[in-house]
Parts: sequence; structure tokens; C-alpha cells
Amino acid sequence: MTELQHIELQAEELEALRLADQEGLSQLDAAAQMQVSRQTFGNIVKRARAKVANCLVNGHALVLATDQDTPVQKGSAD
Repeated sequence: MTELQHIELQAEELEALRLADQEGLSQLDAAAQMQVSRQTFGNIVKRARAKVANCLVNGHALVLATDQDTPVQKGSAD
């Protein structure tokens, strides 16, 4: 079996996905919650969605970064 390529998702990218896609907030409201401009939020969520799509389409492993800059692999839900 081959080793999966790891794609790292930063904490701010995960939060942007949560606010936009799970909570359904507008970019303006989500940006306010993250205390960034709407443009910055748009860039963050665009980058995050591209990483998730890359993993799904190409079979890569999505890895969540921790505060210590050490990737932690996300396991299955409990």
C-alpha cells in the first residue's frame, strides 16, 4: 500500500470552513467573528476549500495543524 500525501489544514482554515459551511454565516459575519476583513476571510475559506477538494478528488490525507505546528491526523468521528 502506498503512503498517502498529507495536505495540512491550518486552524484558521478549519474555522473558516466551520463558520461558512457548517454554521452558514455570510462572509461578512464570519469575517467579523474571526476578526479579519471580509477579503481576508474569503481568501482563507477559498484556500481551505481547495485543500479539502484536493484531498477528496486525489485521495490525499487531510491533516489538521495544531498550535505547535505539528500536524495531527484527524481520525474517524466517535
